[in-house]
Amino acid sequence: MDISIYFFVASCTFKIRKICTCQHLTIVKDALFMLQYMQYSNRHTHDRVFAHFLTKEVFVIKKIFIIIVVLLLAAAIGAWAFYSYNLSAVSDSSEKIVFDIKKGETVPTIAHNLKENGLIKNEQFVRLYLRMKKIDNLQAATYELSPSMDLDTIIDYLVSGKNIEPDAFMLTVKEGLNMRGVAKVIAENTVHEEADVFALLQNETYIDSLINRYWFMTAEIKNADIYYPLEGYLFPDTYQISSKDITLEDLFDVLLQGMETVLDQYKDPIGRSSYSAHELLALASMVELEGTNAENRNLIAGVFYNRLNDGWSLGSDVSTYYAFKIDMSSSRDLTESELNKYNPYNTRGPEMIGKLPVGPIAGPGRESIDAVMTAKNTEYYYFVADNTGEVFFSKTEREHQQIILSIKNSGKWIF
Repeated sequence: MDISIYFFVASCTFKIRKICTCQHLTIVKDALFMLQYMQYSNRHTHDRVFAHFLTKEVFVIKKIFIIIVVLLLAAAIGAWAFYSYNLSAVSDSSEKIVFDIKKGETVPTIAHNLKENGLIKNEQFVRLYLRMKKIDNLQAATYELSPSMDLDTIIDYLVSGKNIEPDAFMLTVKEGLNMRGVAKVIAENTVHEEADVFALLQNETYIDSLINRYWFMTAEIKNADIYYPLEGYLFPDTYQISSKDITLEDLFDVLLQGMETVLDQYKDPIGRSSYSAHELLALASMVELEGTNAENRNLIAGVFYNRLNDGWSLGSDVSTYYAFKIDMSSSRDLTESELNKYNPYNTRGPEMIGKLPVGPIAGPGRESIDAVMTAKNTEYYYFVADNTGEVFFSKTEREHQQIILSIKNSGKWIF
């Protein structure tokens, strides 16, 4: 047999073992041994050595191949078991669970809520499964589901949009709306008129019942100077409402429960605070209207705390707009008369040094409530925003006035 064939076989064997076992030195040694042996042996002996060497290598490759096949088979069985397990029902319980998908909720949120309600086994698997199946049309509705349903059945329900409350609809109350705005939203989406809303707010018996039911509501909301007792207490969010003829009492309960859910997270800090829940909501409502994002809202809250702690007036224009019932979208600046006139809401006016407005002036969102509850210490005492929504902070009156002048010169003054 030609020596080149032996060399070729040794070379191939070297590459095979490099991939499978990385025993380079052993292969080189075997190859050199073969070449040396060929110099002293006849052709028949060469063939016997080659056959023995080749048989040994084939056996090693077969062994490796079998191991790989076994491992792949085990992995496939494990993957199928995992797949089947997560597709199966959580239990055989026939319990009925009412499950809501709100408008705008994402797949990760829906999967998390399904897991929280004990309807699926693994939320990451559900997210991956929906992506693999290219299912992205889960419908906002209220469903009646059960732990005994397998995953495909649950998905079929969520895609169908079959609401257990056929007259239900989604109601959105935006952050920063005052009670006049909320009443308008209610009138546009239900059988009630704006006047009905204000009439209920004047019902003292009803207001007392709310004070008795919600821990964060006190007699402060009955202050005679307050325009609307529930101002700032109806949490802004998107809600599924059972029908357009829902009673106003039930509708207010939905929104108040939304606020309760948020404030429950801060119940202990509120209890330790030198401010009441009512005062903190008043502060958060100003932060809501003055800020544009979580970062600047946190700093704005810090500015307000600095001014309160040092006995300054808060000097917030948004409180003045509310005090005189001027719509902030009216595109007009406040007059000197309005700024300097006393009103228990007007933090720019006289007799308001170191004071909060008598009550909230709008519905604060989660971001603003969090900003008030977790405000960072800051050296700032002033802030002003331009017409792009960017907020500028300063430590002194001089710096503040320079920033205002710069904004006006750049054509970015709000009015």
